[in-house]
Amino acid sequence: MPLKGGENLEELMKKNLTELREMSKAMGIKNYYKLKKEVLVKEILEMIEEARKAQGIPKTKEKEEQIEQEVSLAKIIGHKTPEETYPTEEPYVKKAEDFEEKQEITEEKPVEPEKSQEIIPEPEKPLNEEERKFFESKDVERGGVADGILEIHQEGFGFLRSDNYQSGDRDIYISPSQIRRFNLRTGDRITGITRAAKEGEKFQALLYVRGVNGDEPESVIKRPDFEDLTPIYPKGKLVMEADPKDLSTRIVDLLAPIGKGQRGMIVSQPKAGKTTFLKKIANSISKNYPEIELIVLLIDERPEEVTDMKRSIRGDVIYSTFDEMPEHHCKVAEIVLERAKRLVEQKKDVVVLLDSITRLARAYNLTIAPTGRTLSGGLDPGALYKPKKFFGAARNIEEGGSLTILATALVDTGSRMDDVIFEEFKGTGNMEIHLDRKLQEKRIFPAIDMNKSGTRREEHLLSPTEYEAVIKVRRALATGNDTEVTDFIINNMMRYKTNKEVTEFWIRQNLR
Repeated sequence: MPLKGGENLEELMKKNLTELREMSKAMGIKNYYKLKKEVLVKEILEMIEEARKAQGIPKTKEKEEQIEQEVSLAKIIGHKTPEETYPTEEPYVKKAEDFEEKQEITEEKPVEPEKSQEIIPEPEKPLNEEERKFFESKDVERGGVADGILEIHQEGFGFLRSDNYQSGDRDIYISPSQIRRFNLRTGDRITGITRAAKEGEKFQALLYVRGVNGDEPESVIKRPDFEDLTPIYPKGKLVMEADPKDLSTRIVDLLAPIGKGQRGMIVSQPKAGKTTFLKKIANSISKNYPEIELIVLLIDERPEEVTDMKRSIRGDVIYSTFDEMPEHHCKVAEIVLERAKRLVEQKKDVVVLLDSITRLARAYNLTIAPTGRTLSGGLDPGALYKPKKFFGAARNIEEGGSLTILATALVDTGSRMDDVIFEEFKGTGNMEIHLDRKLQEKRIFPAIDMNKSGTRREEHLLSPTEYEAVIKVRRALATGNDTEVTDFIINNMMRYKTNKEVTEFWIRQNLR
């Protein structure tokens, strides 16, 4: 096709990729169908200049530099001319998935922009202190500061989730190169600097990683995998005693102590007060151990219970209400588990309170591909794999850190499936607390079945005095006088303000 002498960068950039390829084909440019838009523009401009030379039209050195500079700037900015990048105009944007393509081009041919332009290329290596300060000074200009939980997709890229660990309009795109560079994983809490979303993009993109889980990004590159850490028996008792009038947490401290790394179940009938009991445990942990990371996960829960829980405790409350799809329940639980694992990998103590593991298993029963086998009550055996993986993640770590999981389980609901789920999980925990609806109906609070409740290897969590007193109480409960012994324990708790005084009194008594 005939060459137009008036063709310039601005006119070429207005053309779409199809038009540029037609021009390239007519000009005889090789492999034009493999080239990106900015490369095609540069090739076409070079062909035009060669044609000018052949016709005897001189090209000044100044014009050469201008063309090269404009093409380079267009490559960094995103296929736009300098006139279209002024802040008074609408911000230009590519699609979020094309952000990685732009980064690859920058890595192949790094170009230094003019000093007058506020263009910051994505960092390729860990920044030194001077470079870090330079990037941090650009917070407002580059789109603001990002903070969210990372979820990595199978394709390699990821998004920062900010609202309830779920996708939303405020999510931030993270490129695969950043994920690989800092060895990021699903569940990491990322802070960094973003660039504003451009035209055609739905999400902002993370330009620079400032921190990972509260630490420097470089510190998590060589962290160990959660599965490679050594699990041991729970050690280090979590004292629930906070309010002398709260008898339920005081009884738990003695008869079913909770240690760091405990895997416990709260077995309850409907309307026995399990949600209230879970809330008391959460408040005790928040008050006595503010350094522990507390996460409350509510699955298939009532919306009003979610609001009450969020207002009552200090910690992350992640939820999926009963009006959500079962797939939503499963996804929320999986991200919470990954979040807890990332914290444990950094030697932190984490407590996850799940309400309830029965509903989580029901959700997986509706979402998994059928295995062809069915247990009593209509439960598919494959539906128990993911809930068991969640519950089995609780452990005390020899190298440092712990993950404690307390999950509620429903029984006597009238559904055979719920009973089967409980039986499948019965031997997996190392601590059980049973709530009794009969005691609740008699207005005996706390409605804890002290005979059935207990912790394995409780001698590692109790002091010698406490252990001796608990042995006496257990022997009295074994005689069959449950109601009398329960009343005796509750009256002693109300009489003495601390568990220390109660245990000393029990040792002096001749319990039968």
